[in-house]
Parts: sequence; C-alpha cells; structure tokens
Amino acid sequence: MDAHINSLCRTAFLEMRRISQIRHLLSLDATKTLVSAFILSRLDYCNSLQAGLPDAKLDRLQRIMNNVARLVLRKRKRDHVTPLLMTLHWLPIKARITYKIATLCYRSLHDDSAPSYLSSLLKPHVPTRNLRSADAGHLVVPRIKLNAFGKRAFIYTAPSIWNSLPMSVRLSTSLLSFKSSLKTHLFRQYFNP
Repeated sequence: MDAHINSLCRTAFLEMRRISQIRHLLSLDATKTLVSAFILSRLDYCNSLQAGLPDAKLDRLQRIMNNVARLVLRKRKRDHVTPLLMTLHWLPIKARITYKIATLCYRSLHDDSAPSYLSSLLKPHVPTRNLRSADAGHLVVPRIKLNAFGKRAFIYTAPSIWNSLPMSVRLSTSLLSFKSSLKTHLFRQYFNP
C-alpha cells in the first residue's frame, strides 16, 4: 500500500503543478473540472481499500486534497483549509472512504446491479429475542482473528460503517436519496463536531 500511496502522491503533485501553471487562464468551474478529472478521480479510485489504514498514510492523501482546494480557490499555503473544503462541498479523505463503502453496502443490500460476491458477505442481524432494534436494519459484524488486516476487510468494515449510520440514512428508498442523505450526514459529522 505504501508504493501505491507514494505513486498516487507523486502523480497528484505533478498534475497539480501542471494545473497551477495555467490556473490564471482558467475559470473556477474549469479548474474544478480539471481537478476532478486528473486528481480527485485518482484519490477516489479504489479508495475503499484504504479503509483502516493508519492516519499517517491517510494524512498524506488529505494534504494533497488540501493543496488542491487551495489551488482551485486561489488561496495561500497558510490559509485554513476547512472553510475551503466546505465551500467546494468536498468531503475529507476519511469521509470519502466511508462514503464509498457505505454506498457499496447500500447497493449490495438493495440493488440487483451490485456484485453478488459482495451481497453474500453482508448478513442482516436477526436478534434471537423480540427487541425494539429488530427493525433497525443492522448488519452482523463478524468476529475477526487478525486485528491488523481483518478490520480492513469489507466483511468487517462495511457492517461497522452501516451500523454506525443513522436510521434515517439507512432507510433511504433509492440510491440517489441514500447518497444525498449520506453526504449530508458525513458533511455534518466531519465539519460540525
């Protein structure tokens, strides 16, 4: 994973440098489009595999995102980045990972287009007794043997994230409404502690 993150950082900084050289010629929307195409798409590609990584590794990716936000909005290096991310409606890296896994989980539970191998990993929690939480839509979080790698597996991470979501988000009727309410929830969670 270190080699992947190193390669990602190197490529992202190269693309940032190229965009910054022509930034004075671009509008805000054009810059956002370029950044989405060349940098954010790389940060989001297979980012669900980065779940459970140490914060030091994810911080490197977050620094890239912070620098990209400053580039898009033409801010200085020392400007605080949280208001910039809020202005752009961009979630931090950890929230983007959570968003991706929760979306995969929703699709696996409610959508026929989800891969069957993912759907088979998620099992609904059925309590042995009659409990109020029976209709909460929780998933079974399996026991794991290896803390280092087991907690990063989809079979553990997806139910953990799913169970931590509010019921109003979990009970969304469509994928579009789920994504919208999930992004709102994560935005509030990360930017309004």
